[in-house]
Amino acid sequence: MTIYHAGDDSQARPYIDPTPLPDSIPKVQEIGTSSAPLKSAAFFIGAYCKDYNEDFMLCKQDAKGDPGACLKEGRKVTRCATDLINKMRENCLETFDKHWQCLELHNQEYYACRKDERALNKCMFEKLGLTKTIPGSPKGQTPIHDVAKPIYTTVQR
Repeated sequence: MTIYHAGDDSQARPYIDPTPLPDSIPKVQEIGTSSAPLKSAAFFIGAYCKDYNEDFMLCKQDAKGDPGACLKEGRKVTRCATDLINKMRENCLETFDKHWQCLELHNQEYYACRKDERALNKCMFEKLGLTKTIPGSPKGQTPIHDVAKPIYTTVQR
């Protein structure tokens, strides 16, 4: 893990963790993005990486508090999420950037960015065949991100 901090000479320099992971843990690059792009991609990551995430969650349940028990499964989830973020950048860069930048400007509230979200959802379906599905949404009702005249907007009615 690399963390940047200012040293005595006020120059930013990387801090490299001196205790690397054991060789038994597969190496994986960090996703390399902040919270707004992750939130923008979250539902797609959930669908795209579902199998890996379920394995990870089952492992965590069985691990009973051992933080190192599921590192391999966690690395698979990270690799999968990185793969999807890269595909989003390759196929839907403009709409992805607009959506996450909107989230960044609006305290990461989805309701403030529905127009950009709809454009991203359309691109993700057309280019990657992925649809945004919110787990636990009532069947037969219009998903909140597709409601034509929502109650919650940046200007409340």
